[in-house]
Amino acid sequence: MLSSLHPMRLLPLLFALGVVAPALFATSATPLPPAVEAARRVLFLGDSITFGGAYVDFIETVIHTRAPDWRGEIIDLGLSSETVSGLSEAGHAGGKFPRPDLRERLGRVLAQTKPDLVLACYGMNDGIYFPFADDRFAAFREGINRLHAAVVATGATIIFLTPPVFDPLPIAGKVLPAGLDAYPAPFAGYNDVLARYSAWLLSQRAAGWTVIDVHGAMTAALAQRRANDPPFTFSKDGVHPDALGHAVIARAVLTAWNLRPDDGELIAGLATTPNDPLLALIRERRKLRMHAWLTATGHRRPGVTAGLPLAAAEAQAAALTEKIRALK
Repeated sequence: MLSSLHPMRLLPLLFALGVVAPALFATSATPLPPAVEAARRVLFLGDSITFGGAYVDFIETVIHTRAPDWRGEIIDLGLSSETVSGLSEAGHAGGKFPRPDLRERLGRVLAQTKPDLVLACYGMNDGIYFPFADDRFAAFREGINRLHAAVVATGATIIFLTPPVFDPLPIAGKVLPAGLDAYPAPFAGYNDVLARYSAWLLSQRAAGWTVIDVHGAMTAALAQRRANDPPFTFSKDGVHPDALGHAVIARAVLTAWNLRPDDGELIAGLATTPNDPLLALIRERRKLRMHAWLTATGHRRPGVTAGLPLAAAEAQAAALTEKIRALK
């Protein structure tokens, strides 16, 4: 299991990420934040990064190891290509379909899943990979405000994550410069757009919102790695983080929750032991529920594998839960 991996074996990686501190190697039970502790159901919303879900799995794995008596459940309903802004570039997906708009499904998702806590990570797709523009920025802000209002109206709590980093380095031959009339490929400076979106999200803390700075965490981690390894990247396509990138996202959330884990466990689980028994069971259960709930709540994104009927999926999920609890 993850807890059997000795952190000393991972010190070079941990120092490179700037995450080594003596307190990180504590393994005792840790209180959950009140919003998490009280939640019967935690819902994750987002785009393909959340649909991929590795960071969700690692968050749940650490919750299980730190608070094994928690009886809440996590549902990941990320949807590839989705935006909160409702925007879509011309010719998206080769002209096969426009980007899905969260607004189309949000009401159904909230009504059917009835979450107590929602974590939402949007922004990567919302600037549609173009240079910054006031109208696109306004659409993003309106979409985020709409999402916030919809969740709060149900009585649930919402936590926003700033968008991950866009990295032009691994796709340097494909990105486009500023000043063009059209962008059939991403704008080289798109990460600056995401930085502005992130700054606005963080400014909402002044209004009482809870916002976790994933963008800042990934920016810092990337800079630290590149100091000694200039070609390093978290995402081979510039957009979708690899396991280590998902580890950085997960660590940002867990740190905000005072659950910052033994990074030896987390990083090893993400980057070197993806088939760890606990992690594998949590991943299997997440995917089972995700596809079932995506099918039950409906969406307009072609190509998503249909899930089982909810009753059948929950029966299988219950069996997986028993296996997970047996790994205490």
